[in-house]
Amino acid sequence: MMAGAQYAPAHQSPRLLWSFLGTGAVLLAWNGVLLVSALHQRRRFTLEIVLRKQHYIQACAHASIFLYWGWYWRTVYQSAPLILAQILFAYAFDLLLTWSRRDTATLGFGPFPIVFSTNLFLWFRQDWFYLQFVMIALAFAGKELIRWNRDGRSTHVFNPSAFTLTVFSVALIVTGTSDITWGQDIAITQFYPPHMYLFLFLVALPGQFLFGVTTMTMSAVLTTYLFGLCYYALTGTYYFFDSYIPIAVFLGMHLLFTDPSTAPRTDLGRMIFGVLYGISTIALYGLLDRAGLPPFYDKLLQVPLLNLSVKSIDRVVRSEALRRFDPATIGRSLSVSRSSASRRSAADAARSRAVVAMAARYACTSVPTSPSLWRNGPTCAVAARLITIARSATVVT
Repeated sequence: MMAGAQYAPAHQSPRLLWSFLGTGAVLLAWNGVLLVSALHQRRRFTLEIVLRKQHYIQACAHASIFLYWGWYWRTVYQSAPLILAQILFAYAFDLLLTWSRRDTATLGFGPFPIVFSTNLFLWFRQDWFYLQFVMIALAFAGKELIRWNRDGRSTHVFNPSAFTLTVFSVALIVTGTSDITWGQDIAITQFYPPHMYLFLFLVALPGQFLFGVTTMTMSAVLTTYLFGLCYYALTGTYYFFDSYIPIAVFLGMHLLFTDPSTAPRTDLGRMIFGVLYGISTIALYGLLDRAGLPPFYDKLLQVPLLNLSVKSIDRVVRSEALRRFDPATIGRSLSVSRSSASRRSAADAARSRAVVAMAARYACTSVPTSPSLWRNGPTCAVAARLITIARSATVVT
């Protein structure tokens, strides 16, 4: 953080300079207090390297978006040092917070998707940039401190990025200070790159495939798109100003609310989760627009409330009334049906071979125990051949 004071724009903006210096001082002071406490209590801190696939795959998707988007809106490239500073701060804050609570911390790519996804939707202008560090700190504090037990496992309640984005969005709306952020500019300029919808779909595809969140995104997109089609058919205008789904909302549907740790565990539950996100986005856009507030908050405000509902959604889906409609249950039933059908087919084939053998034996007046001893004659020769085929087929089966 202290090195960030060498960032050229920091010398032109005293408040940005103090954002770096103040944040660095806080981290140094925390580190000193923790070191003294550890020496006094004879604690030994350890660090485990844990590289989780969902972290670095999401980080690659986010980085690709920044690179492509920044080519058409150069403010993104100009802000790259500030994003890097947030990543370094995130690592330091996460380690200090973890070691303050226990002796073992993990080191991996975890901070990347949290910082990247936060900056894809909201970042503060340079004079207020210290709030960006506070926003990142709140994301990690929420992940570490606000937890519950799900299916016998302790996990964080809220999507870290969505949680801090929602808290700050509410604060900005209440105080009427949205203009100290780039929020509106972000939502507009993400339209600039050509074929942006296709690009977002493609970069999000690996995560969608690997982490089982496709049903969430698909149901959210379909819900919003179908509403947009109906609204356009009735009024002749778009609901979302100039598109069926704004690009920033489309981004949120693919890379914001799709955290598998804070989503329902059942397939039907994830579909319901996606539908609720789509409906709430539509409702929030209308409410914000009517109230004369910036509508770019429409994809941010609802996610923590949806996170709180995941237990209830899974509980309802696992009830007797809805269990039969869960795609996973249907898939298992079809698999069992195919297995049963295969076993029945094998049994039917065995019975058919037995019937053929019996019919062949009774085709002659006397039935020796071995086909080779049957008396000569065309009928008995055919019968002997049928028995031999039936027995060999039974052995193979």
